[in-house]
Amino acid sequence: MSEPPHQTLRVSRRTGPGIVLGRAPWLSRRTRERVPLATAGQPIDSRGVHGDAPGTVLNQKYELLERAGSGGMAVVWRARTLGAAGFTRPVAIKRVIPHLGRDPEFIAMFVEEARVVSTLQHPLITQIHDFAVDAQGLHFLVMEWVEGVDLARLAESFRADGGVLPWPLAAAIGVEILGALGAAHDRTTEAGAHAPIFHRDVTPQNILLSTDGFVKLTDFGIARAMDRATMTSPNALKGKVSYIAPERLKNGAASVQSDLWGVAVCLWEALAGRPLFDAPTDMEVMFAVSEARVPDLRELRPDVPELLWEALKMALDVDPQERFGSTHMMGRVLRELLRSTDEPTDARRVARAVRSAQQRLAPDLAAGGPRTEVLEGLEELPDA
Repeated sequence: MSEPPHQTLRVSRRTGPGIVLGRAPWLSRRTRERVPLATAGQPIDSRGVHGDAPGTVLNQKYELLERAGSGGMAVVWRARTLGAAGFTRPVAIKRVIPHLGRDPEFIAMFVEEARVVSTLQHPLITQIHDFAVDAQGLHFLVMEWVEGVDLARLAESFRADGGVLPWPLAAAIGVEILGALGAAHDRTTEAGAHAPIFHRDVTPQNILLSTDGFVKLTDFGIARAMDRATMTSPNALKGKVSYIAPERLKNGAASVQSDLWGVAVCLWEALAGRPLFDAPTDMEVMFAVSEARVPDLRELRPDVPELLWEALKMALDVDPQERFGSTHMMGRVLRELLRSTDEPTDARRVARAVRSAQQRLAPDLAAGGPRTEVLEGLEELPDA
């Protein structure tokens, strides 16, 4: 039997030890480097930094079809496998950018974490199908391709019609994301030892919603490699600071509670239709996160149930010990809320919302391609 939701909200407990994939070295990094990126809405060049173009075939097996996005660590392509008798299968190819691909420490981290994350076999987590090296000696991941939109795009599509993301739909998506994280946090080794994996990068862009109505959490655990990337390219942290829990900004270890922080920020923003911590520079965002001053969601969305707001507040507490003790506890609260509404939140409802989002955003995507924001560079950060 589920615990009463109000009691669940008042429970917090410490988490046990586990595998923490990485630390937070950017807090002691000093950089004045400026990294210009494409302006919002500007088409991304179809050729990649590797000289790739649509039609490029990697290792005589993977054909690149369309560049899907890029970041400070990798370029992602929509691609397909090429098999015997005309067999094909849609996949995503994540190509490590060349200067990182030649960094031995980065590659060692990338390889190890890809190996560990490949053990996460769960329907709510995007799967790693292959890990390979191309003719240039550069590594790439072959991952499950999810046809659909991410959470940020879904929320944007509702706003494009002058509406808002319905809270039951947001809560249902939250339940699935918590399920994905729970599977990783509960991970055990073949010997039966508890060996949790913490995501450390729960952002709206990593919450994928498919046209079939499935929710998938992606970019799981590629963490130490990303930390290494921030040492040479500030772009690796672009847009991610808001989702980093306050204790991690103070060089604290990743934990169940730091992942819950990311989930709560994503849900708050999807419901509010605005950034939770909005400031001109990443440094100012860090200060805002460290204080964890969270505006009252119900002042922006009076239709949101008080219990949902209380759950998000608890997950956004500046003290990790005051957050939920597990993803399962927060998930129980959201499921209890969903039982109180008649609005459908099953896979068919998610699928309809995703297909509608694709239609609403189609002109924007056709005109501008995948969108990135201008990064004027991180300010010099103080030593930890």
